[in-house]
Amino acid sequence: MIPVGVIHEAFAEFDTAYGVIIRELRLPRAILAMAIGAGLGVAGAALQGLLRNPLAEPGLIGVSGTAALGAVIAFYSGLSVTFPFALPAGGMIGALISVVLLYMLAGRDPSVLTLILAGVAISALAGALTTLALNLSPNPYAAFEIFFWLMGSLADRSLNHVALAVPFITVGIVLLMTTGPSLDALTLGEDVAQSLGVRLSGLQARVIIGTALAVGASVSVAGVIGFVGLVVPHLLRHAVGQSPSRLLIVSAPGGAALTLAADTAVRFLTNGPELHLGVLTALIGAPFFLGLVLKIRREG
Repeated sequence: MIPVGVIHEAFAEFDTAYGVIIRELRLPRAILAMAIGAGLGVAGAALQGLLRNPLAEPGLIGVSGTAALGAVIAFYSGLSVTFPFALPAGGMIGALISVVLLYMLAGRDPSVLTLILAGVAISALAGALTTLALNLSPNPYAAFEIFFWLMGSLADRSLNHVALAVPFITVGIVLLMTTGPSLDALTLGEDVAQSLGVRLSGLQARVIIGTALAVGASVSVAGVIGFVGLVVPHLLRHAVGQSPSRLLIVSAPGGAALTLAADTAVRFLTNGPELHLGVLTALIGAPFFLGLVLKIRREG
């Protein structure tokens, strides 16, 4: 529990030690953890409903990879040194480019399989270019900085990062929430959904753009934090009766709680350097993913 006096000092007019720590370190980190977790959770639930694939997650359409690549280019070019917000700006530009590439590859009215294949191709290309940037980096310190940033972390984030990322994440979440009724209809099949007035192309566009906004803004300020969008919908799906619209609603607080808990844990798990948030979520998510694959295999 945080003492009442600490909270009072945090919002007092004068600068105190407690106030500076909470306002400049703890508060921005907590807000970003909840916003990023909510965005990743909702994006994962929406993609699983759209693709009707329980293994779908935000990285499947290439948004995470291209957002990371945009930030890496900011590192590699030196813009992150001369312009403090070149890093998040590069991440969001990369996410936008992924959407453009996805529609260029998949066409005007893509099928689910075409979307998946196009996303995998974009993700593979972004990963290759990121590795190339690391390989050709003339400065070993810059390469280490890129490498550690890619592991995902909320350390040293400020209220400026909150102001930059949270509005885009919020817009992405709101856009994804509007897809709930259409995703419910899609569970009955594409033909039935179209007969009920659902435009599949419009639904795909809202899910992809919403995911790009939420995930791109998250990656741009925190690096790659994987598996949240995969784990959270599965943990909550049985509690809402398999309804995609209800799953979208509960995935926001579920993702926020999971990411905030993980970010709190990384500060206390080791006595030395702080464990990166993306590393911890991968350590949790990878066994979960393998268990999910084995479960689907047994049921199949």
